[in-house]
Amino acid sequence: QVQLVESGGGLVQPGGSLRLSCAASGFSFSLYVMRWYRQAPGKQRELVATIFTNSVTVYADSVKGRFTISRDNTESTVYLQMNSLKPEDTAVYSCNTFQGPTGYWGQGTQVTVST
Repeated sequence: QVQLVESGGGLVQPGGSLRLSCAASGFSFSLYVMRWYRQAPGKQRELVATIFTNSVTVYADSVKGRFTISRDNTESTVYLQMNSLKPEDTAVYSCNTFQGPTGYWGQGTQVTVST
């Protein structure tokens, strides 16, 4: 079965960096689009970044120029490098893939940007 396991979250000061990882299993990773979403308390889930099977990337305007999504097909892992973090980046970050109409999410990892 499809499993997505995120790691790498934590507490970081404004201006700092974090690298999130999402280890995938149970499907042919290289054949699927992967995404990172985030959800802050009291807010709707937001699509942060997408990486296609040819490694083309798309970003939300709010993170463009600060975040980088990448994938390692040999390790079945998708990454989110987050630089110049702001307090408004505080959220639970989850990775995602869709297989047909079915969406799969990991359990999420908390990112808190605060002094």
